[in-house]
Amino acid sequence: MQATASTGKIVASALIPLVILGGMIAFLFWPGNDILNFGTPLPDVTVERIEFGERLITAHIRNTGPETVDIAQADVNDRIRPAAIEPSKTLERYGAARVVIPYDWNEGQPYEVGITTSDGTRFAGSVEAATMTPKPDAGQVSLLALLGTYVGIIPVLIGLLWLPFLKQLSQGKYMFFISLTAGLLLFLGIDAVVEANEISAQTVAGSVGGAVLIATVTVFSFLGLLYVSERLVERNNQQKATIAGASSVALMIAIGIGLHNLGEGLAIGGAMVAGEVALSTFLIVGFTLHNTTEGLAIVAPVARQKPKIAYLALLGFIAGAPAIAGAWIGGFVASPIASVVFLAVGAGAVFQVVYAIFKFAGGKEKLLSGPVVAGIAAGMILMYLTALLI
Repeated sequence: MQATASTGKIVASALIPLVILGGMIAFLFWPGNDILNFGTPLPDVTVERIEFGERLITAHIRNTGPETVDIAQADVNDRIRPAAIEPSKTLERYGAARVVIPYDWNEGQPYEVGITTSDGTRFAGSVEAATMTPKPDAGQVSLLALLGTYVGIIPVLIGLLWLPFLKQLSQGKYMFFISLTAGLLLFLGIDAVVEANEISAQTVAGSVGGAVLIATVTVFSFLGLLYVSERLVERNNQQKATIAGASSVALMIAIGIGLHNLGEGLAIGGAMVAGEVALSTFLIVGFTLHNTTEGLAIVAPVARQKPKIAYLALLGFIAGAPAIAGAWIGGFVASPIASVVFLAVGAGAVFQVVYAIFKFAGGKEKLLSGPVVAGIAAGMILMYLTALLI
């Protein structure tokens, strides 16, 4: 009886604050209550994506304002055009629609699509260089797969070839390259957050809370992978599995880089659809140089071991192949919010890997040693210089 009474008190103590809070909110929204009836809610329509088809321009829009809106008209480069709005011109909050505009557009030209609501407020989205939106046929699937392979898998595998070089280094030089690996990844994480913020500022509505969304997803990604990493190491120690210590760190690095490359591939596919990236040989070379350093990051922790070639190839595939999946997603079902989320997941994953590398390398007591500081600085500078080629 005492246990039942105690449980009842615990439940009551948990529910009483919620009941009081619910009563306060109900009072605010009670019919006839004028406390919240001040000011005029402003509409907000976000143009999430613009596609180009055969004599058609299609704008994907979303109502991100607080009230229901009616779409009154559409224009292209400030000229009003007839348009079909599907499924309806009336959009509830967060409701989406396709605005299909018959238009004889020209390849490579800039276009701005404007959407005007019934109260006369105009919202717009733009594309710097129009290009035909790819359809998910065999040719486009193959093209994006090839692009993902060139910017993802091949550079990482090339970077793995530094293993024999790392094996011959003294302990001090080895610590330098381990720290250089951390610097490379730290730059990738920061770069992913910056890129996510840029996409958020340009295409994600303020009501979605882009910056807060990025921070939240990054933290959850970091904590989730940290939990998985610790459980992996714990299981390996208990079961004396072959993948332990340095190999576990290398695996987590590959997973973290893979999540980062997924976001990178998604951004590439989305930019290809929007006509914002010229897919040239110079661009491919830039990505290759930039991502080859990721292979160095994977192989550095196992330089004191004798990893099997098949295992190294598997790590390279784990790190690089997500770029292909990202390119497919970005090219065929691109979404600004999805791009932001994937980049934030990749950032959190990379930051977790940096933590794992420092823990593997000796912890905070070696963090301020000369080779470690020099390696971190060199890694970030190297990534910055290769990023300039993209």
